[in-house]
Amino acid sequence: MKPLELLVERIILASRWLLVIFYLGLGAALAVYAVSFLYKFAKIAGDVFVLSEAEMILAMLSLIDAALVASLIVMVMISSYENFVGRFDDHQVEVSWLGKLDAGSLKIKVASSIVAISSIHLLQIFLNASQYDNGKIMWFTLMHLTFVVSALMLGFLEKILHKEKI
Repeated sequence: MKPLELLVERIILASRWLLVIFYLGLGAALAVYAVSFLYKFAKIAGDVFVLSEAEMILAMLSLIDAALVASLIVMVMISSYENFVGRFDDHQVEVSWLGKLDAGSLKIKVASSIVAISSIHLLQIFLNASQYDNGKIMWFTLMHLTFVVSALMLGFLEKILHKEKI
């Protein structure tokens, strides 16, 4: 029975390498998103003398939003690989937070990033409030508040779990 148990454990442990496919896919998605960002940037740069100040602020917010989404993808790729597949060698990668993110703190960082992205979207909506009816603005605000409360609850639960481990 012991050899069968060892075989099952080895198969389960080896299956973590299937996650690499997802991380490589996220890397490819990031490359596609970078092309989209460059297109958006070129469009804004071409219209720099045509856009009003409010339109320029909205355009810059969309670039900031894209940068946050890209950072979120990188953070998830690197820390998930490190947590679930294998460690990066110290001499190969010099990222200060590498190895410091466990699954719980990764969830909090992802939730915080989602709140930041949602905040930018909500700000864009408020700056274009005339294009939205009050009902839609209310729903966007409630969705944002849901993200905020979720992030706070994740942080609170992580704090409780961290106290139990000590």
